[in-house]
Amino acid sequence: MSAEASPTAVVVRHEPMVALGNFGPVLRERGYRIVFVDAWSPTFAADLAAVADAELLVVLGSARGVYEAHEHPFIGTEIAFVRDRLASERPTLGVCFGAQLIAAALGSEVRRGGSVEVGYRDVRPTDAGLDSPVRHILEVPVAEWHGDTFDLPEGVTRLASSTAYENEAYGAGDWLLAVQFHPELTDAMHEEWLVADAPYVERAGYDAEALRADRERFGAGMQAASARMLGAYLDGLSLDGPSLDGLSRKNVVSSSPQASASTPATTSTR
Repeated sequence: MSAEASPTAVVVRHEPMVALGNFGPVLRERGYRIVFVDAWSPTFAADLAAVADAELLVVLGSARGVYEAHEHPFIGTEIAFVRDRLASERPTLGVCFGAQLIAAALGSEVRRGGSVEVGYRDVRPTDAGLDSPVRHILEVPVAEWHGDTFDLPEGVTRLASSTAYENEAYGAGDWLLAVQFHPELTDAMHEEWLVADAPYVERAGYDAEALRADRERFGAGMQAASARMLGAYLDGLSLDGPSLDGLSRKNVVSSSPQASASTPATTSTR
């Protein structure tokens, strides 16, 4: 990358309201040019191919499940694209569905979990996580909005866990970071999701007003921790080539997109 050129961050969006949120200002402050690629575009595959050499890929959340590739063709397209990028150890960041999709690209199963998590939760960094950007969420409740889980891919390191889900964050070298929670969530996004996802939230047994109260208590602190976490990740990247200590190429497998024999009537993993 030229000293004069701005690095490019390609952000894959899967639904309009699942946005970049508070990640945007952090990326711009560090000089990134942000390019959005939208999964709902009829030219999605070509749009991805056009930005394959971007310095950073950010895969955002989705109300879909990774195991719904048979219903949503963009999922298979995206898994193949991400798999190729991981094979080159290019900087990649996944959020919730994005973390699950990266796990699928690395050959792990993604499936429905044992509980639906909506609201702010304590997520505990592992010992490795305390030596990673995830250290910034220590003792900071973070936003969860999912009911899916995945097996930890071979060759990556678990960076955080919660009482409900063991794989809350994982990474490889300085180039790969994936989180199951939603550090990017702004107050405005949280409110939009509460309204749009009201049936899902209610069926899972949550009270919208209680969730709003928790947002008032925890939202600002999480967003500050999120900015520190993303900043630490970006500051640790080497944009001139792959990490020497990252994921072994043998772990980037050529598996087919996942499909589920029984798909939930309403999926709202984000």
